[in-house]
Amino acid sequence: MARARRSRSRARRGGLWLAFALVTAVVQAAPALDTAADSVLEARVNQVAAELRCLVCQNQSLADSNASLAVDLKNQVREQLQAGRSEQQVLAYMTERYGDFVRYRPPLKASTVLLWAGPLLLVLLAALVLRWALARSQQATGGAAEWTEEASRRVSRLLDEPPA
Repeated sequence: MARARRSRSRARRGGLWLAFALVTAVVQAAPALDTAADSVLEARVNQVAAELRCLVCQNQSLADSNASLAVDLKNQVREQLQAGRSEQQVLAYMTERYGDFVRYRPPLKASTVLLWAGPLLLVLLAALVLRWALARSQQATGGAAEWTEEASRRVSRLLDEPPA
């Protein structure tokens, strides 16, 4: 009985190690990008990649991300720049293909107004809610309480008493 338990325990641990090995093999970071032999081209690629959002990470630029999709998109940028397209043409192509979301600084137009005005609207909404809550609180307590002579004597007594 005890031997069977030990055997099952070893099998579970072996299975866990196998699962761990498989997960770490899958989660490995993408290999480093092949840099262009031309350092000027590589600087242009990085400049354009810094303007584009990684569609996987969403909080990193293509230049900062090691996700496989980011590597592919950065290679596309490199190929297009090598083909003679300008930085603006590459950005326009990526925006046309993936939408304004791919740009870190989307253009101001009707479909992106909420992206630009959203933070300000949230701050204004929070200020209105705070003002409403404070007004409601003051209304419930009848406004600010007055400090009376009796309250001063009570505080003095409490401060002068030795701790229990």
